[in-house]
Amino acid sequence: MPNVTAQGKTFAVPYEANLREALLEQDIDLYNGAAKLLNCHGHSSCGSCLVKIEGMVSEPTEFEKLRMAIPPHSQHHDRRLACQAKVLGDVRVTKYDGHFGTGDEVAWTPDQNLVAEPVTH
Repeated sequence: MPNVTAQGKTFAVPYEANLREALLEQDIDLYNGAAKLLNCHGHSSCGSCLVKIEGMVSEPTEFEKLRMAIPPHSQHHDRRLACQAKVLGDVRVTKYDGHFGTGDEVAWTPDQNLVAEPVTH
C-alpha cells in the first residue's frame, strides 16, 4: 500500500485511492479559509483542493486539465487538484495559501503543520 505524507502525518492508503478523500479522512486541512465550507466536494469545478504533489499519482483527468487552464490555476503547472489525483505510489503533499491554494506562501509541508494556530488568552 502506498504512503501519503501531508501536514506532519504519514499514513497508508489503498492503491488508486482518491487523494482528496484520503487527506480529508486523516483530518488534513486541505481547504483554506472559506473554501472549507464553499467547495465542490471533489467534482473538480472549484479548484480549491490545489496542492503540490511529489510522487506517483494518476495523470490529470480532462476535467482537471480544463480547470487548470483557467486563472488563477493556469499559472501553477507544478500543482494538482487533489480531488482528481489517484495515489499510485508514495506521495508527499504540500499546501499553499490563498482561497484556491494558489498563493506563494506554504500553508503546510508534508512533514510539518505550519498552519497558524489561533491565539487564545
